[in-house]
Amino acid sequence: MIPKLTYNEQGLIPAIIQDEKSGEVLMMAYMNDESLKKTIEGGKTCFWSRSRQEFWTKGETSGNVQLVKEILYDCDEDTLLVKVEQVGAGACHTGSRTCFFRKINKP
Repeated sequence: MIPKLTYNEQGLIPAIIQDEKSGEVLMMAYMNDESLKKTIEGGKTCFWSRSRQEFWTKGETSGNVQLVKEILYDCDEDTLLVKVEQVGAGACHTGSRTCFFRKINKP
């Protein structure tokens, strides 16, 4: 059962995707109520593309799928943490394992 979550004005909620074994943050994307249901029912991450205005299941074109192991939500009920098994080279569309591969250095 999906708890009562707080979605933004566009009906979206941020979803942080984390490798279940290493704890590494792989990516962040948005879900709406329907993509969250698709994620739960299908066992693979499904997001809402803000630019294309359509659903996308991670790995449909790349083959780098994310098998959902656990979904948690924060104390404010407005952010999801999705723990996954990353299958394939990486989570990032650039080919990197994670979307968070760039660092801001101190001056």
